[in-house]
Amino acid sequence: MSDALSGPLTAESIAGAAYIVAALLFILSLAGLSRHERARAGVLYGVSGMVIALAATIWLTLQNAMGAGQGNVSLVLLFAAVLVGGAIGLWRARVVEMTGMPELIALLHSFVGLAAVLVGWNGHLLAPDLPEDLQAIHHAEVFIGVFIGAVTFTGSIVAFLKLSARLKSSPLMLPGKNLLNVGALAVFVSLTIWYVNDSQLWLLVVVTVLALGLGWHLVASIGGGDMPVVVSMLNSYSGWAAAAAGFLLNNDLLVITGALVGSSGAYLSYIMCKAMNRSFLSVIAGGFGVEAPKGVDIDFGDHRGTTAEATAELLANASSVVITPGYGMAVAQAQYPVAELTQRLRERGVNVRFGIHPVAGRLPGHMNVLLAEAKVPYDIVLEMDEINDDLADASVVLVIGANDTVNPAAAEDPGSPIAGMPVLRVWEAESIIVFKRSMAAGYAGVQNPLFYRENVQMLFGDAKEQVEAISRALSAAYPRQTVS
Repeated sequence: MSDALSGPLTAESIAGAAYIVAALLFILSLAGLSRHERARAGVLYGVSGMVIALAATIWLTLQNAMGAGQGNVSLVLLFAAVLVGGAIGLWRARVVEMTGMPELIALLHSFVGLAAVLVGWNGHLLAPDLPEDLQAIHHAEVFIGVFIGAVTFTGSIVAFLKLSARLKSSPLMLPGKNLLNVGALAVFVSLTIWYVNDSQLWLLVVVTVLALGLGWHLVASIGGGDMPVVVSMLNSYSGWAAAAAGFLLNNDLLVITGALVGSSGAYLSYIMCKAMNRSFLSVIAGGFGVEAPKGVDIDFGDHRGTTAEATAELLANASSVVITPGYGMAVAQAQYPVAELTQRLRERGVNVRFGIHPVAGRLPGHMNVLLAEAKVPYDIVLEMDEINDDLADASVVLVIGANDTVNPAAAEDPGSPIAGMPVLRVWEAESIIVFKRSMAAGYAGVQNPLFYRENVQMLFGDAKEQVEAISRALSAAYPRQTVS
């Protein structure tokens, strides 16, 4: 990187300086995105950094190609790649639903992993002429980069298939699966030492196959309830894969951005592990699929149903209302009528707040984005730790499309598969209305005894339609009035 700041003004030095500016913009982007007040500026910083990085890369490639007398070929290949990639990106951005964001992100991670594998193979087949003491470092970069990239590639593909319901969300339980994971890591370390000392092609083939299998097994062994942790961890892996590719390509920007993504993804994974009551170290070591105690089907009795009109009356007489959304709200696209209902209740003087579980919606921040999209005031959107102690004082809690994140079995049943997982203690409120299509179990496949409690009523049907019906009933019985 220091070459970009000293010596004669060359194409590499100019591009290096541009990369430093882009890297600083990416750091500012992360800082901006950490707070909602600066989120818009954070996005602009990120976009600006990517434009600078892409422009510098295109310019540097053309300069190098012209110097080698291959300008036309390089120009065609470069712009073909940019146009095809840009077209696919724009198309996916336009058609993807918010409910499809988790699987789309997992799929994008697989592209990063595949790119790292290809760069690593290229580093072997077109190995530069280096002094003997540097060859060992280069070989290590190639081998480790291919391994991380291949694990990320197949792991992300399996995550995509699970999140999009193309594979069952239940975990794959092979005999001795943890031993398989640890054994694969031990084989990788042994092969790395071998390859560094004797860089034979067949060793690279073996580690590629090993890593592809390990990535598939790691994520296939994970149950649906743990998928938010998986997506976050794959995000970290993709960052380290990009950093490894940066070392091989001698690209400072890839190293910096890869390290940013890898470290931030690892930290987010740590937060998610705490939210899901999972061991961070076991995740890092490949122990995703640690067997949880198996729950049993229990007859909790009968549930009680309610109507939109009865719910409207209950809300009208409430002094404090807490709304806990989940993936079902995203599927029904109910965030806009929920925002309208929130506004009506606040106009009546009702204290309305939202309680957001860290992994609500199968992706960290999913619910926050949906509510911000619907213009819900951000100061009434609270995290689980901020709202949990206040739930006992709430008159009404509306559980809209959430299931596992409000399951009392996590706190009360040591034999539950989600035992110990921090949840929103909605059952402590005076009255709870659960919006649900049916009595089916949630994404983790676990029964929820909440639905059968005395202070809980079930409102079945499409969440969007039911919330709209509540708003109509509330408007008819209680015309709009603004609190002075």
